[in-house]
Formats: sequence, structure tokens, C-alpha cells
Amino acid sequence: MLKRFKTVLNLAQAEIIEKKSRFIATVKPVKDEKEAQAFIEEIKKKYWDATHNVFAYQVGERNQIQRFSDDGEPSGTAGLPVLDVLKGEDIKNTAIVVTRYFGGTLLGTGGLVRAYGRCAKEGVLKAKIIEKILYRVYHVITDYSKLGKIQYEILQMGHVIQDTLYTDKITFIVLVEDGYEDSFIKKVTEISSAQVEIKQIKYIYGTWLEDKLSIEEINK
Repeated sequence: MLKRFKTVLNLAQAEIIEKKSRFIATVKPVKDEKEAQAFIEEIKKKYWDATHNVFAYQVGERNQIQRFSDDGEPSGTAGLPVLDVLKGEDIKNTAIVVTRYFGGTLLGTGGLVRAYGRCAKEGVLKAKIIEKILYRVYHVITDYSKLGKIQYEILQMGHVIQDTLYTDKITFIVLVEDGYEDSFIKKVTEISSAQVEIKQIKYIYGTWLEDKLSIEEINK
């Protein structure tokens, strides 16, 4: 699993007009190639009367799946510029379809490259580029006498206390960014004089949106 990667937040559209041709970029986050292909077919059906439905997508931790189509435009003038928008920002697990309604004026190869690339970029900006961060979820179990001290130190280290459970003991549910788990365990053990139980529960991806953390479960 990647410790950090960029993708887009949600489905979005952007539109530009270039010499009377109408370009519509539809951008969507996808989990795999199957979802990307289903999305492309959906857009093609929606805009069945368009002159072209150009697409590109990039899927996988190492961007191992990259596909694009010019859909009848001159080779290299449409799908590749759209894919280059994803590659340039290293945006993973994202599909883009740029729909064109021809306006009667030829744009030339350079004009097509610029128009498709610009429309795709505006679509990605509308979909909002986000960064997903890999966290390990821990349960830190201690008695009430150490509540304040442990809570303070966890927050001082920059980790996230997602929740606190109160029973006969205190259980902090802590999100630790992957790669910082050793220092986290060492510090909590040290400040509690080793009188604390630390359990790793699972992995999640977290995305910070306007100072709030959005959680995505990982099947592992």
C-alpha cells in the first residue's frame, strides 16, 4: 500500500468553448479498470450524439494501467493530452472523458492538443485533487490516572485521536501515519512506564478536507 497518493475527490465536470467547438470534461475517481471502463461507457451513452468522446485513465499504485483513446481525432492530439494531465500531477485511480461537439472550425493538431489538455485540467480541478494518507489504527488502553498525560503526548506527537472509549479503563483510538509507528509505540510506552496496552487494529486511508479527516476503510 502506498503511504501517500493523489487522486480526485468526486465526480465533476468542466466545459470550455474553443472556436465554437464545445468541450466537456467529466472526471471521476475509480477503484479499478473495470469501474473506469463502465464510467466511460456511461458517458458515451449520455453524449451519444457528440462528435468525439475521448478518454484516458490511470489506475494502480504504480500507475501500471494507463489507457487512452483519441476516438477518431488525429493520433496523439486528444487522448494522450488528457492522460498527460493525470501523469503530470501523478493523479491515481482516476478516469476522464472529454466530449467534443464540433463547432465547424478545424483547430489543427496543436489546437486540439491544447483544447483537450486544458479541458481535462479544468475538469480535474473541479473534481478537486486530494491526497490520501495511510494510517495505522491503534487502541491504546490505560487506566484513568494516566488519561491526561497520554492524551497530551499523543497529540503533541501530531497523531490523531479519533475517539475515546470510557469503560473500566480508557481506550484511545489513535491514527498514526504509516512510518511513525515505532516512535509512537516507544514514546507511549515510555511515558506510561510500560503500564499501557497498545494494539494495532487495522489500516485506513485518511484525507484532510477543510481541517476534517475523512476516513476510507481498507480491506487487508
